[in-house]
Amino acid sequence: MPRVAIVTGGTSGIGRALSAALVRRGDRVVLTGTEDAAAVQVAEQLTASGPGAASAAALDVRDAAAVDALVADTAARYGRLDLLFNNAGVGIGGPVEELSLAHWDRAVDVNLRGVVHGVRAAYPVMVRQGHGHIVNTASAAGLLPNPGFAPYAMTKWGVVGLSLALRGEAAHRGVRVSVVCPGGVDTPMLDKGMPPDLPRVPTVEALDARTVITKLSGGRLYDPGALAADVLRGVDRDRAIIVAPRQARVAWRLMRLSPSLFMRLARLVAARDADLRSATGGAVPPSEPLGSTPSTD
Repeated sequence: MPRVAIVTGGTSGIGRALSAALVRRGDRVVLTGTEDAAAVQVAEQLTASGPGAASAAALDVRDAAAVDALVADTAARYGRLDLLFNNAGVGIGGPVEELSLAHWDRAVDVNLRGVVHGVRAAYPVMVRQGHGHIVNTASAAGLLPNPGFAPYAMTKWGVVGLSLALRGEAAHRGVRVSVVCPGGVDTPMLDKGMPPDLPRVPTVEALDARTVITKLSGGRLYDPGALAADVLRGVDRDRAIIVAPRQARVAWRLMRLSPSLFMRLARLVAARDADLRSATGGAVPPSEPLGSTPSTD
């Protein structure tokens, strides 16, 4: 039987790749984006490739009432909701002294509260039906230290914590919860910069984000289609934390084994590259090395 899924932030990057992979499996996908026309176009393209089908919805995950309505409408239309991918996110970073309160608010409102809104809307539906799987997109930045990306990292650590806490609570209700923690992924977000309606961040504007993220990812960005395959495989296996690619898993394991060693190695990497030093607001002190990179969901 085809599954019914909602994917927020589904018009590009990781969200589009997830939506495409679900449609290829024969599922029914409701993908969302902040622009209705873009969402409709992507949904039509994916449906044409089949064998599943996609529909579109304009959604700002900061709007709790709108998220509630989307989940309720989807469950009513199809009679159930099997999967919710809380994937929408925004990349906010830069030296802390250059960031305004508006930068912090945007990161929290989209990356963290947006996930809360999805969970709050979908979890009761899944509890009532006795099954379902919530998949929250965090980042390797939610597992590793990330100077230079403080607002982003803060919210992604929060998403990891929320997901693991809910997983323990939801298990006896028949609902599964997973969190996705990718390293650097090749998505359009790398070329967009920060939201244009926020105050300028001079250090960030002086850097080429794609170059910096590529360096932080060991010289190669992960393909979003490959990540989508990893995620769906992890969902099928009910993994609590889905970390990809292999380099991100190695870094996570090293961090768990020896945080001090990980920090020393990361500091050495950052100290050798001018772009990485600039991305962290200057030379990285011994106790605060560079960690991972935003997942660019």
